[in-house]
Amino acid sequence: MSKNSKIIYLFITAIFFILLNLFLSDLILNSGYKLAENPVFDITFIKNQGAAFNIFDGYKIFLIVFAILAIIALLYYVIKQIEKISVFGLFFTSILLSGIFNNMFERIMFGYVRDFIKLNFVEFPVFNISDIFINMGVLGMICVILKNNYLKK
Repeated sequence: MSKNSKIIYLFITAIFFILLNLFLSDLILNSGYKLAENPVFDITFIKNQGAAFNIFDGYKIFLIVFAILAIIALLYYVIKQIEKISVFGLFFTSILLSGIFNNMFERIMFGYVRDFIKLNFVEFPVFNISDIFINMGVLGMICVILKNNYLKK
């Protein structure tokens, strides 16, 4: 895949995941917070003004600036290394970018992040789709890096 094709792929997949995240979040939150009761999770709306586990509560500007810097740094690295990065690496990078972007977007638009997924089988903070995307992106990128390092040896 050419350099330009990889850049286009990265941006198209990132935009797709950004729109999917926004659509699903709005759909779930506008459904009246009611889904079939189950032992796995509930929809519980929480206004999170901090970051993960509610750290940095009340530091909205800091979290927005941090997100912008993270997006810029990630894009800078990817574009500089685009020829070396696999399609799987770009895929997981786009998921990570979309999660960071959507949490930042909600902080700017609402003043907080809309968390709403509560796990019933374990004591864990309420989270959202962006948090899932961030974790999937990071874990996927770790797997790609480990695979690449293993193949080099």
